[in-house]
Amino acid sequence: MRSSLVLLLAAVALTGCTSGEGTAVDVNNGGEFRFVAGTAAGEVIPVAERASAPEFAGTLLDGAEFSSTDLAGDVAVLNFWGSWCAPCRVETPEFQEVYTEVADSGVQFLGLNVKDQEQFAEAFVDSKGITFPSLFDPKGEVALAFRDYPASAIPSTIVLDRESRVAAVYTGEVRQDDLRTVLAELTGEA
Repeated sequence: MRSSLVLLLAAVALTGCTSGEGTAVDVNNGGEFRFVAGTAAGEVIPVAERASAPEFAGTLLDGAEFSSTDLAGDVAVLNFWGSWCAPCRVETPEFQEVYTEVADSGVQFLGLNVKDQEQFAEAFVDSKGITFPSLFDPKGEVALAFRDYPASAIPSTIVLDRESRVAAVYTGEVRQDDLRTVLAELTGEA
């Protein structure tokens, strides 16, 4: 009985952490845990190889309705996070810094809060001083819409170009400099 409890606690602990730099735990695959490899730092998918992002909609943590069509024409950073995710506690405030730097240059940020309770998500955003919007998606439905990309690994970040095509995909924590590099490249595209 005691060993079963230890195994259960270990499995729960895995849902909120990465396994090291460049890897994340897949928490949306029917309860099994699967580690996925991270994207190389600063790597942008060549224009000819980019696929259109799926459309999605939902309710933001502030209660407003949101549609992915609101991102059209801008470069967009989609960050899948949870208040229970240790790397998210480091990464999200760093995203806020980058967001503040690029908000007036045609770049939007959208957090996608998954596998969480709304009050914990709201407390997380408030405590970290996050000003970019976050979609509350407790069932991970948006992550499922991105099934061709590892969005079910938390944290994950998908960067869209101005034509709403997937231009970069990251699993695990993204460094600020890597994100800045990708955003500079994408905002510089004609």
